[in-house]
Amino acid sequence: MAKFVCRDYGFDCDFIVEDEDIAKVIVAYSKHSLDEHGIEYSKEALMQFILRKG
Repeated sequence: MAKFVCRDYGFDCDFIVEDEDIAKVIVAYSKHSLDEHGIEYSKEALMQFILRKG
C-alpha cells in the first residue's frame, strides 16, 4: 500500500492519499502539492519518497 501524508513532509495540512496503485498515489499527491502548496515534485522524486518509507 502506497501512502502520502502531507504532515510527514512538513506541511500543516491534513491531506492523505493511500492506494494499492502507486501510480494513482503519485498522481494524486503531485496534483495536491502543486495546487495547494505551489510545489511541483517529479514523479521520480515521489517514487523515491515512497521507496524510502518502505
